[in-house]
Amino acid sequence: MRHDWINKALPGVGVARGYKRSWLKSDLVAGAALSAALVPAGMAYAEASGLPAVNGLYASVVPMIFYAVFGPSRVVIVGPDSALAPMIAAAILPLAGRDPEQAVAMAGVLAILIGVFLIAGRIFKLGFVTGLLSRPIRVGYLNGIALAVTVSQLPRLLGIDVSADGLFERLTSLAGAVFSGGINPVALAVGAGSVAVIVAGRFLPWKVPSVLFAVAGSIAAVAVLGLAGQLPMVGALPQGLPAPALGGIGTDDVLALVGPAAGIALIAFADTSTLSKSLAARRGVRVNGNEEMGALGIANVATGVLGGFPVCGSSSRTPIVLDAGAKTQLSGVVAALLVVVFMVVAPGLTAFLPTATLAAVVIVAASSLVDVRTLVRLVRISRIEALLLVVTFLGVAFVGVLPGIAVAIGLSLLAFVQRAWDPYRTELASLADVPGFHDLDRHPEGRRVEGLVIARFDAPLFFANGDVFAEHIHGLVDAAPWPVKWVIVAAEPITGLDTTALDELIRLDDELAKDGISMVFAEMKGPIKDRLIRFGASARFTADHFFPTLDNAVHSYKSVTGAD
Repeated sequence: MRHDWINKALPGVGVARGYKRSWLKSDLVAGAALSAALVPAGMAYAEASGLPAVNGLYASVVPMIFYAVFGPSRVVIVGPDSALAPMIAAAILPLAGRDPEQAVAMAGVLAILIGVFLIAGRIFKLGFVTGLLSRPIRVGYLNGIALAVTVSQLPRLLGIDVSADGLFERLTSLAGAVFSGGINPVALAVGAGSVAVIVAGRFLPWKVPSVLFAVAGSIAAVAVLGLAGQLPMVGALPQGLPAPALGGIGTDDVLALVGPAAGIALIAFADTSTLSKSLAARRGVRVNGNEEMGALGIANVATGVLGGFPVCGSSSRTPIVLDAGAKTQLSGVVAALLVVVFMVVAPGLTAFLPTATLAAVVIVAASSLVDVRTLVRLVRISRIEALLLVVTFLGVAFVGVLPGIAVAIGLSLLAFVQRAWDPYRTELASLADVPGFHDLDRHPEGRRVEGLVIARFDAPLFFANGDVFAEHIHGLVDAAPWPVKWVIVAAEPITGLDTTALDELIRLDDELAKDGISMVFAEMKGPIKDRLIRFGASARFTADHFFPTLDNAVHSYKSVTGAD
């Protein structure tokens, strides 16, 4: 029993207890392959976040070790990601100014706050909140992030200095630099060459760490051709291990980061959860979303304390360990340890690494976020969702990542309320030789029972649609070809009821009663009946107002009225 509790709280410990020797070679090879991508990707995403390159290595090592212990997935790789980079930059750079040490401290606090939000979500079982990000919103913000990230990295790729904020201003500055001849041809050649190498590696029949080849090739070119003075360099990294770097942060800074932290926490968890669940489905297992949330929270707190910045599940680096045959979390731990060896033994290698190459790494990674097919598909099948996607894309790209996503979530909730406010509703009737009762709009040949209206309303009843429900009933009564005696509500689709809707229901019952019409319910769910009792409506809607099936209700009507 004690072991079960430990295995649930610390999945990595459970895996270690049952580790098979035959897995070791696969995990070691996968870890080595992953480490080759971690160093350049970590540095690139750090610079894209407005932070020193070395902090990208810290953010690659620390969270991966903690996730290996606490994470429910055996193969998800947690670390810096292109999707989070512009959000981090948008949150910390306005507060840090041009002080890199302050930016590092801000990023650490941001990661800790994100971790706290996620751990709280684990405690209160809020794993469902990813439902706030519908697929159109996810595709829209990822496309917007891809554009924002690409534009932010183009100055590094072209070897020019652009200090403008905002996508439009950056594009204007870039265009001015291009037309004025401000492009650094050496930086452009190195950057474009790096892009070509990384992209070409994707089409080779065997799996190769093309990012590593691009980085190694650019370092070799700079060293051999003596290009160090002709384009910007990353420079040698400080030697040593991750350490706390949270000094100089005041209460006002923390409060200013709370809002962005909440938004980034939602995005980070949504991306990680989607990745983890898709991999679990491939293996025929299930992953608990709340456990995933807690593990990601712990990883973010750890990286925030030790000089890193916010992280999430990486959809670009996780496939590396999968393709290399990883069996367990040990592959991530091996990769982290190899990165630590690099930081201790050979940090000076980056002295000849051009920033144009790191920009190429980020731009190619951002390109993988682009999804046009979903937009084309949505235009065909759901204009509202297509509009949500476009609005999210434009908001993220031109207004800002966090405000754009906030607006998109608001629009998504508004669209949800709109659908619930104006749901499908119809009248039911019987069909010859077909059991049950059917939509009269789809089957105008349906047979009604004289004096009876059977109404269906396909939504929960709540404050926004109670009056719509009442208007639906009144409309059917008014349109009936004979005086109506009963209204049967086919209540099976009604999955919720609040007090405002109940008041509307009572008012409707009173209005119908004045005209001598009885309103009864068929197939109402037990929890909705319980709510009627709890809300004090049981005296009005007594047991004879409810029927287990529509057939029972119609039969009762015929018995009472003598209708045929």
